[in-house]
Amino acid sequence: MARAVDRVYSHLRDGIIAGTYAPGARLGEVDIAELTETSRTPVREALRQLEMEGLVEVVPHRGARVYTWTADDLEEIYDLRMTLEAMAAARAARRIEEKDLDRLSELCDLMESSAAGDAGQRLDLMAQLNDEFHAIVRTAAASTRLLTMLSAVIQLPLVMRTFHRYSPADLSRSHAHHRDLVAALRSGDEIWADSVMRAHVRAAKHVLLQSLTPDEVKESE
Repeated sequence: MARAVDRVYSHLRDGIIAGTYAPGARLGEVDIAELTETSRTPVREALRQLEMEGLVEVVPHRGARVYTWTADDLEEIYDLRMTLEAMAAARAARRIEEKDLDRLSELCDLMESSAAGDAGQRLDLMAQLNDEFHAIVRTAAASTRLLTMLSAVIQLPLVMRTFHRYSPADLSRSHAHHRDLVAALRSGDEIWADSVMRAHVRAAKHVLLQSLTPDEVKESE
């Protein structure tokens, strides 16, 4: 059976990503404890973990709430992610196994074929497949420190539902980047893998920042 803190963490993280807990929403310890049938202690621990991942902010004397990003926050997070993901891709080029390369190629096929489905369903499926694709690359990097650092910046695309902001041209470019990355990894070329990943994340940042509405971000302080 999962620990109480793990259950609370999963409940909150899934709710934030799904939009059940919207940016700025208050996360009352008592309410969450009742909802998850736990005490306030695991709730506090789960909130601290989510705060470290950038999904929650704890305001002194006011409690916790879902984090609301500024445009500057989003740009900074994507720049950090670009650097870390590129480093992971470069390391993976020297370490990735053949079976993982085969799975990456399979995921490319699945992502491209899912683009022909129902709009909402296909984008949600593509997001899941994309997460698996990048997780394989990160794991192949074989760096616990790098994975820990990445955990603080890889949540954002899920929360912002970035694939739902992509035009057909944006999706095609993303698919092409995935194919290029697999080719770079198969060749064992660290520089190629690094450059493809940088282009991939930079393009994702551009799509997100260009698509933001005033309601989605708060003013920079």
